[in-house]
Amino acid sequence: MNEAHFHLLVNHLPVILPLVACIMLIVGLIVMSTTIKRTAYVIFIVEAVSTSLAMYSGDKAEKVIEKIDVNAKTYIEKHEEAAETFALTNYVSGVIALIALIASYKESRYLHLLSIAVLLISLITLYFSKQTGTTGGEIRHTEIRLNN
Repeated sequence: MNEAHFHLLVNHLPVILPLVACIMLIVGLIVMSTTIKRTAYVIFIVEAVSTSLAMYSGDKAEKVIEKIDVNAKTYIEKHEEAAETFALTNYVSGVIALIALIASYKESRYLHLLSIAVLLISLITLYFSKQTGTTGGEIRHTEIRLNN
């Protein structure tokens, strides 16, 4: 397994987990379930950790892909820029989710505000998730490139 293959294995986690966690958090807020909300917070934390793996492996994968396809550099740069913004939003949602998780065990009066903050940043994250996933796919999937 080379670096590009490893990146393909881990890069889907930070793209899919925000959607799963966001849906779970919305359900937890609607049914007022502490357990469901805590589970969503843990998924957001896992998402942030998986983001660091994807970012690390992406840097390594770039070198492999550029050897295979010299024309991919433009698409890689576009993907890298999208991924950096996406990673930042994932890290922020992970940190706020960690704070919310701790607050839920301490029964903090700010827990509802933290839950809303996690939800709002996760909605922003979903936008950047789509951008990053699409630009990543464009690197090797010429059929989805918009300017063909």
